[in-house]
Amino acid sequence: MSQDEPDPDLGARVEALTARVAALEERLATPPQHPVPATDGDAFWALDELRARLADHPSTTDGAVMLVGAVTLPTGEPVSWQQGAGTAGLFEVEWDGRAQALAALGHPVRLELLRQVLGGVRTTGDLAALESLGTTGQLHHHLRQLLAAGWLRQSARGSYEVPVGRVVPLLACVVAAER
Repeated sequence: MSQDEPDPDLGARVEALTARVAALEERLATPPQHPVPATDGDAFWALDELRARLADHPSTTDGAVMLVGAVTLPTGEPVSWQQGAGTAGLFEVEWDGRAQALAALGHPVRLELLRQVLGGVRTTGDLAALESLGTTGQLHHHLRQLLAAGWLRQSARGSYEVPVGRVVPLLACVVAAER
């Protein structure tokens, strides 16, 4: 088939893609099955479940890492997210490609900026009004760093949001940094 000929399967592919997007949206809107924190008797319930699932998947014999969370943001927006990866080969690949994302979290003003955006302060004007975020020039510098690293995205001109897929990983980083 040449580039000028219509694709006879295009309609079916668009329909399948639409169904997949709808299924993903439904999964994101569905609350997790275990929203209650663990009690003393089952403190490692998530880890126990992960280990049970690993036993069923030979491709993860080296283990797996997961980020899981169900959060209600200060704005009232619910966010549920799960991300996981098998660890096979994880120690052999270079990690330097992740440095920009991690470095973007390494500045107190950028962390405060993310906290404010999650709390509902989302426009450049409202963010600039917060003294803790510095001058307008500094604010734009930090916004560019967070945008480039994927921790923020522009939802409209002059308005920012933390992408849904970054909320739980961000909070996991904050929790992991506790001493």
